[in-house]
Amino acid sequence: MHFAWGNDLESATPLPRPTPTRAEASYAPRELLRRMFDAAVAASQPSLVVPKYLPVAPKGRLVVLGAGKASAAMARAVEDHWPGKLEGLVVTRYGYSVPCQRIEIVEAAHPVPDAAGERGAQRMLELARSLGTDDTALCLISGGASALLVRPLDGLTLQDKQDLNRALLASGATISEMNCVRRHLSAIKGGRLAAACHPARVVTLLMSDVPGDDPIDIGSGPTVPDPTTCADALAIVNRYGVPLPAHLRAVLESGRGESVKPGDARLANIETQMIAAPQAALEAAARVAEAAAVPAYILGDSIEGEARDVGKALAGIALQVARRGQPFRPPCVLLSGGETTVTVRGKGRGGRNVELLLSLAITLGGCKGVYALAADTDGVDGAEEVAGAFATPDTLSRALALGVRPLDSLADNDGHGFFGKLGDALITGPTLTNVNDFRAILVV
Repeated sequence: MHFAWGNDLESATPLPRPTPTRAEASYAPRELLRRMFDAAVAASQPSLVVPKYLPVAPKGRLVVLGAGKASAAMARAVEDHWPGKLEGLVVTRYGYSVPCQRIEIVEAAHPVPDAAGERGAQRMLELARSLGTDDTALCLISGGASALLVRPLDGLTLQDKQDLNRALLASGATISEMNCVRRHLSAIKGGRLAAACHPARVVTLLMSDVPGDDPIDIGSGPTVPDPTTCADALAIVNRYGVPLPAHLRAVLESGRGESVKPGDARLANIETQMIAAPQAALEAAARVAEAAAVPAYILGDSIEGEARDVGKALAGIALQVARRGQPFRPPCVLLSGGETTVTVRGKGRGGRNVELLLSLAITLGGCKGVYALAADTDGVDGAEEVAGAFATPDTLSRALALGVRPLDSLADNDGHGFFGKLGDALITGPTLTNVNDFRAILVV
């Protein structure tokens, strides 16, 4: 039986599934984990999810505006299914471009923004301001847009935003908290792009990469109203001890960086559609497991927290399953999604998924019959061109045989270095989608 779990384990809603016996199961653990990840990615491809949400043709122009790691693939899906006139501009990560004929694709840096992203954002605002009453802006927003779509408030610089991004990424703040701070120092986030499109109709298609799927946190909400305030942003900065230069702090303290609020007349003609989210990706992975006669249980699609702590917690559940047959009997797979955080204290190569996986492996202590995969569905874990990694019952013993000390690697935030030395890194290249992190723990 397949359970879809939210934040409360007692609220699990059973979905009918066949219950296979151990004798019916036939799979190679690592290969099955990879097929589940691939299914999660495939279920979230823009070519599959974009066409059904395209708007009706406007009297005037249809202009595509977008940003994110999946935005170029989303733009291509629009082109492939839009027969009429079409124009636009989207900004995506370097290496994530997809050829388009009518929509211009700009590549820029992620996770720390660069000048190409700043120029793209400025041009996008100019295009938005050219729209009239009969026009429609089709906005394609996916994960990564916060860094890719960078336009500092007047008086601030790109260097200010770069330094802030680095500090936030190392602070341990959640993605929602980081985006709150970003919105209040931006000239394009927090509803400002939609406001620039007024009086045109604005239709936004969102691909969620954030826990809870809140539109304001996807790309820092450039086309939706923002209920948070400068005071909220300042409180986050203070809570995590994020170093903030005096002129940036003055923007927040004065309220000059206030975003576009609910009820603003400029956002009266907006429509927002969530077209892909982590839960659907996890359900696609569950179907692959169950086709291999392995019951799948979704623990949650929005699990947050310090990566190493979440790794310990997930390992604890896996150990209970392996040793006690509770709350599920093996064989089974435990699926989860969300976005953890890493408070950087070491000098390693980082990666929240590999940090979680390393912590999980250490806690498992070589428990027989437990295999795991943790990876980002966009193909990039942190700043590395590596999606994530695999852990197996012999992960720790193989590392020690190579002279690699797991606890030292974890202390140095060097998950990528650790799994790379073992040959267990998962490298996919650009997946052209982004529906948050994917974790699968297989207990056989």
